[in-house]
Amino acid sequence: MSSAPAPVSAPPLHRLLAHGADAVQAVREGHSLTDWLARCPAEVRPGVQALSFTVLRRLGAAQALRARLAPKAPPARVDALLVTALALLWPGETAYTEHTLVDQAVDAARQRSPKSAGFVNAVLRRFLREREALVATVLREDPVAAHNHPLWWQQRLRQDWPDDWQALLAANQRRPPMTLRINPTHGDLPAYLARLREVGIEARPAGPLWPQAAVLDSPRPVHALPGFDQGHASVQDASAQLAAPLLLGALTPQDLSPGESWSMLSPGARVLDACAAPGGKTAHLQELAGNGLDLLALDADSKRLERVSQNLQRLQLNGQVRAADARDTASWWDGRPFDAILLDAPCSASGIVRRHPDVRWLRRASDIPALAAIQLALLDALWPLLKPGGRLLYATCSVFKAEGQDQIDAFLQRHGDARSRLFAQGAGHLLPLADNALHSPQQGDVGVTDGFYYALLQKSPAA
Repeated sequence: MSSAPAPVSAPPLHRLLAHGADAVQAVREGHSLTDWLARCPAEVRPGVQALSFTVLRRLGAAQALRARLAPKAPPARVDALLVTALALLWPGETAYTEHTLVDQAVDAARQRSPKSAGFVNAVLRRFLREREALVATVLREDPVAAHNHPLWWQQRLRQDWPDDWQALLAANQRRPPMTLRINPTHGDLPAYLARLREVGIEARPAGPLWPQAAVLDSPRPVHALPGFDQGHASVQDASAQLAAPLLLGALTPQDLSPGESWSMLSPGARVLDACAAPGGKTAHLQELAGNGLDLLALDADSKRLERVSQNLQRLQLNGQVRAADARDTASWWDGRPFDAILLDAPCSASGIVRRHPDVRWLRRASDIPALAAIQLALLDALWPLLKPGGRLLYATCSVFKAEGQDQIDAFLQRHGDARSRLFAQGAGHLLPLADNALHSPQQGDVGVTDGFYYALLQKSPAA
């Protein structure tokens, strides 16, 4: 009889702290956390991701605390370790005892910079002795510490959403739900919810706007989901799941003229997904259309475009995938107009900060006008490719109006043959707040959706 495999021991905390500090320092140097985690050793990656997410949500406060406790900044790697430990020692933030966390942080310091171990120990123990007063001081005197977002970000939210800016900042501090999109080829939402219950995974419908969406009570590895590898479900936020029904016609505008009809795109319709990677919306279009679209998926990043092909293959869906900059239409367009275009434009990602807590620290105020210029160029380049009467769905995962309503207002001024269709729900600026009209009362204080903006533009039939 063979013996049972020995249990895999968890990595020691000092190792997670060291890698977590490196992740935080990488973000402070301008690198994407996602890219850094992809290079992190696999055996520590889950723990480091959880730890670094927590730290980045508290980075403003932790940096303010370090500046008070040690006004002369230590070397970068020691500073990152100190900031990491201070964030985890914030009241109510860590799952470890204070004594354990301090000892393990000192061990991490001893291994990376032996001379700094005593300094790290002294700073952390002083913080624990004076924690109540220090926390009160930084919260009172430093808005970056109080809200854990750069000051320019807070100011832009306050300008755009004067009644909601603080709630939006608070929402970014919460952990997001894990939401699935159920592939209708393999059964409906109630049937998949039953399959989840059979394997001990609790989930609920996202709400009436999302007939394919299930929200898990707690995140799970994708390969633990029934039929995931066979394409029975995909991970996709509820806001992102609105793109396909809006473009294809499953959601009806509320501004229909007398006698005007509205219907789904016909089988064989020619559709462009202009900035397709990683491919969730691309696949959803074909799922809703019964795999019947003549679909072209473009993306300027050939590496990220591989994810689009992988998604389509896993879900057994058709579509042409091509690496190209959608703005350079002469390099890829064959001259045949499209019935519908999805433009999920590059943006600040200010609506998905709770999923990507590094975004707030990576962005600069100057990025917003630069991104708005790219969005403008994409809109103007793609609009002539649309058939008369055709639809273009403009989307960004942003809550900044410069990337949403302001962008579309300016577009409509430039293009007299464009009309922005009006929807009671599911379009315009979608804010990740619990009292958003998209959310049902059962969702409690955590909104189901990320922040998004949608505008469905229709070209005049006489264009």
